[in-house]
Amino acid sequence: MTDPNKQPEQLARDTIDAALVEAGWVVQSRDEMNVAAGPGVAIREFKTDAGFADYLLYVNKKPAGVIEAKKEGVALTGVEAQTRDYAERFPKELPVPIRPLPFLYESTGVETRFTNLLDPRPRSRRVFHVHQPATLGQWLDAAIAIEQKRPGALAAPTFLGRMQLAPPLNAKGMWPAQIAAVENLERSIKDGRPRALIQMATGSGKTYTAVSALYRLIKFGGARRVLFLVDRGNLGRQAEKEFQAYTTPDDGRKLTELYNVTRLTSQAIDPVNRVVITTIQRLYSILKGDPEFDEANEEGSAFTGSGGALVRTPPPVVYSKTIPPELFDVVVIDECHRSIYSLWRQVLEYFDATLIGLTATPAKHTFGFFDKNVVSEYRHEHAVRDKVNVPYEVYEIRTRITEQGAVLVARDGPDAVVVGKRDRMTRATRWEALDEDLDYSGTSLDRSVVAQDQIRTVIRELKDKLFTEIFPGRTEVPKTLVFAKSDHHAEDILEVIREEFGMSNEEAVKVTYKPERAAGDVGKKRTSASQKPEALIQRFRNSYQPRIAVTVDMIATGTDIKPLECVVFMRSVKSHGLFEQMKGRGVRVIPDADFQAVTTDAKVKTHFVIVDAVGVMEEQKSDPPMIRERGISFERLLELVRAGNRDEDVLATLAGRLDRMERKLERDQKEALAEASGGTELHGIVAGLIDALDPDREDAKAREIYGLGVEQTPSEEQIAAAQKELREEAAAALAYNPKLCQTILDVRRQQEQTIDVVSIDEVTRSAPAPQHAIDYEAQLVESFQTFIEENRDEIDALQILYSRPYGERLTRAQIKGLAAAIEKPPRQWTTDALWRAYEKVDKGKVRGGGGRLWTDIVALARHALHPEEELVPFSERVSERFDSWVAQQGNKGKTFSAEQMRWLEMIRDRIAGDAEVSMEDFDDVPFLDEGGLGKFYEAFG
Repeated sequence: MTDPNKQPEQLARDTIDAALVEAGWVVQSRDEMNVAAGPGVAIREFKTDAGFADYLLYVNKKPAGVIEAKKEGVALTGVEAQTRDYAERFPKELPVPIRPLPFLYESTGVETRFTNLLDPRPRSRRVFHVHQPATLGQWLDAAIAIEQKRPGALAAPTFLGRMQLAPPLNAKGMWPAQIAAVENLERSIKDGRPRALIQMATGSGKTYTAVSALYRLIKFGGARRVLFLVDRGNLGRQAEKEFQAYTTPDDGRKLTELYNVTRLTSQAIDPVNRVVITTIQRLYSILKGDPEFDEANEEGSAFTGSGGALVRTPPPVVYSKTIPPELFDVVVIDECHRSIYSLWRQVLEYFDATLIGLTATPAKHTFGFFDKNVVSEYRHEHAVRDKVNVPYEVYEIRTRITEQGAVLVARDGPDAVVVGKRDRMTRATRWEALDEDLDYSGTSLDRSVVAQDQIRTVIRELKDKLFTEIFPGRTEVPKTLVFAKSDHHAEDILEVIREEFGMSNEEAVKVTYKPERAAGDVGKKRTSASQKPEALIQRFRNSYQPRIAVTVDMIATGTDIKPLECVVFMRSVKSHGLFEQMKGRGVRVIPDADFQAVTTDAKVKTHFVIVDAVGVMEEQKSDPPMIRERGISFERLLELVRAGNRDEDVLATLAGRLDRMERKLERDQKEALAEASGGTELHGIVAGLIDALDPDREDAKAREIYGLGVEQTPSEEQIAAAQKELREEAAAALAYNPKLCQTILDVRRQQEQTIDVVSIDEVTRSAPAPQHAIDYEAQLVESFQTFIEENRDEIDALQILYSRPYGERLTRAQIKGLAAAIEKPPRQWTTDALWRAYEKVDKGKVRGGGGRLWTDIVALARHALHPEEELVPFSERVSERFDSWVAQQGNKGKTFSAEQMRWLEMIRDRIAGDAEVSMEDFDDVPFLDEGGLGKFYEAFG
């Protein structure tokens, strides 16, 4: 309880005393002064030549800083001159390593500001808590080493100082937008900006850009630790893969070979790690000091689903000795558009670090949180221009019930209207006669009311128009993602899709946080790996099946599904940011070979289609699609432009059509177009049209034409004049070049086919033609064998298998190293998929049942190196050798009791499932259940 007799200044000092002690400082009065009492000592009322400083800070027995205490409510920036005066006028007769004292604090006990005079441009900043002595000691020792010119001294004592000296960016392997983002971010850091926002279109490589930047911040800025923060577990796993796959541009090694990168799966942060990846849910739990954390809370967003329960009230963050605010120099907030800084804002502001936001879809408050410091603004149309994204089209499906709802009139007797009543938890359904009229609107659909025929009508129309209007000329269902309102809605949609499309369970799946239900599932726990959302997503991404996935929001943000060509909205979306992220699942480009591996009736991913079944596009949450005038022919568009039409929709549609055409050009067609244009590539013309419609370009052009300064805003008339000039310049390459227009039309005709709906055909032959089919399993086996052959001298386990196949024993670590290597992008193979491929390709040499255990990678690798041998599951091989060994012992007269055999069989099973057995394993089940190592020794004497 606060002492009412104490003055406000003394109350502030009491709070500051407690904060100092929490951070590891020894607080003393002048009479008690002993600067060797600990690594950090704070002396109250220390006399300087400028007066008495409230606290003088000693670090490792050296005077290093000052704290000026003020009562609560005082504006601390007005006190900075007083603190600086104490630091500069420290008694001259006392030895001091750095003058003026470099570390300056002003504090009320509620608010604390800090200035580090070792920074290149010292600027006070608000900090959550006083730094620990070790932190100030690191900065101070670095400054002393530089001043004394010691060998091995750092280039500058602080992160901001070292970044001033960073060499130019090595842009190897980076796109122009990524280069600009990294360079602008570093410029922002050099300018001392504490927060920066990177806005990059979905699919344009935000995470790769962030990893590239962080590598430089660690290598050249000397960042001690970096926090990469996500809001759901699958995004953390995806980020971890990006770090693992990143090859440094200077010496060609993997980033993870140079620096420790970890994704938290426990409640401890090892300071040896330079990059820490975690969810904000787990981070908050750690800051609270929770000994355990339920991983299920990481699988839903922190704002929706299972994670949302954590944010009903703002989390009270308090100081943590083990996770002090200065633990990280840089914090990256991935997908920061999801308001990660609203309820969780104090979690982020706990850290004394540079904050970097990543998003494709910033909201107004995103810009506000990052102080409008946008270091990269790279929108979807820019990404289309640069061939980093594909454009999209919109196809609408409307039904009467969707828009108007329906009315059911209750009746008695044989005409009674019977409706189903479904339990939301168990999905058990009972049927009963309607006892009163039911009038529901379209907004009630799939929430309080399920109109089964509405779902079926939409899905049937999708199927009927898929190959005629949505993807004309195609023969197989493109990779399609359907967004549902809820888990129940997703189940209803999935059932109808399977029926209407005639699809199996493998071809159409549900990917949500709740596994797919089947009859009798209620109350049962699922353990099958195939039902895990991550496994389903990986199959959807990399395999031919499934063709359709239904989700609520698990694949809405951050998850890459590059082959995706169709995004179906059967739910409305209120959030602009979430809608853009959902839409963004389809924009990603994909190499032609990878695309053809999962979609066999198309050569190139040229675009994707949004199927709007709920009017989501009418809510104007999105930038309009490139192709806006679907009803105008290509020839008519060119004719309009040649005749002088410079309408935005006409130019945008022409750009979209040309972009799609350009992506499918053969070499000779590109050469013909370049010749007709006088050397300008079609891609350059498309880019010019897109740039001409960019509002930022219009603003800049108006300022250029009329000589406007930064403080002046162009009028509507000035913008209109700039628009006219920009559009004329962009259209000129087409409008005034008849030869190019004709060549474009000729090339386009080469890319098209005429559909004959008049001639009648008849069957002359009907039989399988397996010789023409793509054998995906054979491709997988061939790729795996190539990988094994190419890496047999690089991976420890392969070296042993290749050079000493039956000699040196493989360790668990070596086998796990091999398993990790095959799971890394771009391969992402699994033992199960590899085993099934071998079963099909070389069935005579493969025993069934393998691939379920990760240790089967040993059998697969051995078979790839020695294909003449039989492919036998690792567990069976272990069992065979065990049985052989037991028989050999029997031949020698050695027999085992029932208890001894039980122990030996447990050891056998542990080796089969985990590659080896160690002394520590006896402290785990099943050994522990039998009495552990002591009982083992007792059994064997």
